[in-house]
Amino acid sequence: MKLVFIAPRKYIQGRGVLGELGSYLKMLGEKPLVLWDGTVRGIVGAVVRRCVAEAGLELVEAEFQGEATRQERQRVGAVARQAGADISVGIGGGKVLDVAKAVAVDAGIRMVTCPTIASNDSPTSAASVWYDEEHNFIGFDCWPFNPDMVIVDTEVIARGPVRAFVAGMGDALATWIEAAAAFQSRAVNIAGGRPTMAAMALAELCYQTLLEHGPDAKRDVENHLVTPAVEKVVEANVLLSGLGFESGGLATAHMIANLLSNLPECKRLMHGEKVGFGIVTQLCLDDDIDVEEKQAVVDFEVELGLPVTFGELGLETATRQQLLEIGQACAAEGSLCHNHPFPVTADAVVDAMIAADALGKQRRALAGEFA
Repeated sequence: MKLVFIAPRKYIQGRGVLGELGSYLKMLGEKPLVLWDGTVRGIVGAVVRRCVAEAGLELVEAEFQGEATRQERQRVGAVARQAGADISVGIGGGKVLDVAKAVAVDAGIRMVTCPTIASNDSPTSAASVWYDEEHNFIGFDCWPFNPDMVIVDTEVIARGPVRAFVAGMGDALATWIEAAAAFQSRAVNIAGGRPTMAAMALAELCYQTLLEHGPDAKRDVENHLVTPAVEKVVEANVLLSGLGFESGGLATAHMIANLLSNLPECKRLMHGEKVGFGIVTQLCLDDDIDVEEKQAVVDFEVELGLPVTFGELGLETATRQQLLEIGQACAAEGSLCHNHPFPVTADAVVDAMIAADALGKQRRALAGEFA
């Protein structure tokens, strides 16, 4: 099996770098289409418009309609084609970026992502995740290439919602845990091959960075500060996690998160929050996990405020029969759960979810005792 590693062409991160967007876009084309929503436009619109104008580029704007659907992809793609745009730029959260990436592929133009929150690792990836109009997860597409540029303004992120920042740590925390499982089973990564040493090293660095700097970074973002801890965790959430998951591999944590997206009780949760519970489930499913390490990961999630129990997911009244629907999907052909080096059954997944809830309750109670 061949080794495959994929990555964006250029990654720029730092305080105020969104103000340099025009000079970077000028390297790629002359007529950028910017996809954003009204909230993001109100926060960064003046900076973006000014720097794009100073670069002598003609700006085309499209307003995101709220969900990453295939219909939205077609709508924005039509705007790009009619305007003759030569760059597709997504500015905002992961769903905006996913649509902008698809538009770039469809139109055969350059691709740039500018995350305004560090809530997931979508910005660097060659993939788009799709939902229907009712916000149900329906699948994802993998594109032939990654973004040409990823521009991450840490000042914008530090002024954003703390919840989104923490959710990004939940998504990123899974990177090494899932990649390590997939590596053992010789699973094919999203890039289409076996993981390289570089991919595994980056995934592990992501994990270590979060455990070391995550709590400090959360506190600093609560105070809207750009500190070394924040810079490190933003890099972990966006770059290290993106490279690690895509060229490393996925497993049960993300499979659980994707399936939780379709439950009415979980619609309010961010992707990384659902991944957080998926991590605990995977740790309870795995037959070769050190107990102390498992407890340390759960304690880290508790400290950050990520969901580790059914109650925090809104599933406190869930029955085993209801959970079995998730278990059956996990055990079905094509599931990410089969990237483990052992067979995964529906009952094993349900048992792991119930065990995760019990473990989460225990570790949260212990944290309360020592607080």
